[in-house]
Amino acid sequence: MATRVLSSLPRYAFLFVWFVLVPIGVAWALISWLNPADGIPTSLPAIFVTEQPVPAFILLFTAAEMLLYRFRSHLPLASHVGVNGRPDLHAEVREDYETGSQLLEEAERLIASNRSSLKSKLGKERLTAIDAQVTTFRTCLAASPFQEEPFYDAFEGIQELVEDILAPWRKSELREYTESIVIAVGIALLLRAVVIEAFKIPSGSMLPTLQIGDHIFVNKFIYGPTIPFTETRALSQMPPTRGDVVVFEFPYEAFAGENFIKRVIAIPGDVLKTDGGHPIINGWRVPSCLAKRVKTGLGPFAEEEELYVEYIGELAYLATYQTDRRGGDKKAPIVVKPGEVLVMGDNRHNSNDSRVWGGVPLDNIKGRAMFVWFPFSRLFTGVMGVPAIPPNTPDSVRLGIEACLAKRPPLSRTTPPTHAP
Repeated sequence: MATRVLSSLPRYAFLFVWFVLVPIGVAWALISWLNPADGIPTSLPAIFVTEQPVPAFILLFTAAEMLLYRFRSHLPLASHVGVNGRPDLHAEVREDYETGSQLLEEAERLIASNRSSLKSKLGKERLTAIDAQVTTFRTCLAASPFQEEPFYDAFEGIQELVEDILAPWRKSELREYTESIVIAVGIALLLRAVVIEAFKIPSGSMLPTLQIGDHIFVNKFIYGPTIPFTETRALSQMPPTRGDVVVFEFPYEAFAGENFIKRVIAIPGDVLKTDGGHPIINGWRVPSCLAKRVKTGLGPFAEEEELYVEYIGELAYLATYQTDRRGGDKKAPIVVKPGEVLVMGDNRHNSNDSRVWGGVPLDNIKGRAMFVWFPFSRLFTGVMGVPAIPPNTPDSVRLGIEACLAKRPPLSRTTPPTHAP
């Protein structure tokens, strides 16, 4: 058994490289090429790739896969590893051998699932002859060494068997394609509705955690899956935890129906107020560490910002504050209503959030952010957990962040009190 597995490894490696890695690489390269460097698409393909990267990637991957499969028998090393598990076949025989293998599999499936009907229509003797024909062709496929003449004699017979004799029990090609597409679309829609969905970051309200234009995946299962076509959650695990980055449907008329992404700061029963943008929960100021003061903008438009590492519970994350607004941003206490949470953007002075319009109903929350999947320079950048330091961050800023993470307070000092004093 072990010898058989080892002998198959080159074939599996060949299939993995040509039908997984290469299509992914082709789709990745084409999306990167079509995606404009300045972020302003002009051609129709570039607009499609920029606005719908997930469907674009699937489409390009599928196209590359189909093209490679069409020429599978002529790919480099195909003759050495054997696309069908037989490296001893000539190039002109490989495609016929694979077609024969597929016909044999279909014939055996049709006979097994329709044996009673076949026996009734064709008779016992004819069915016995068909079984013998199938056995003969299976022997030809497994023959060692491979014999071309017996193979082609039996190949013609298996073609006639499947395409003519078994035709009444065979699904049409159109039906098979239609069923496959319907099943694939159904699974994709179910996953999108219940498990995972892609979102694009439209603004800088979550800087530096999330960059403008980031595409992220959101876990819709984490708080309890939504039953399709309803607003009811099964196995509900609401509310989210303080510090969670959530995607939600805006609850008020101004942006009704639009998706927002913010960080949960306060949960039902909490009292939240802010001082200079810094959150204070139940009279407890969220612990923070100043990592670096940085200049943003140019010339007269330059502003000084303070980059902090904040700690809530087991989480640590980055937040930015404008120094010239430290004293002018004090909000009166807000009591979080049952069935709601209060959210804030990590870019504290450039975020339209609960400080302006109030709470987010739990029913409006779609899920928790997972990681960035596009652009590829930020692939797999995590949203939760250890803060992801943005690319091209100056060493002085990076060192400041790392120093703050190194002196993270104990959990007892990062957990807010249950009730306001």
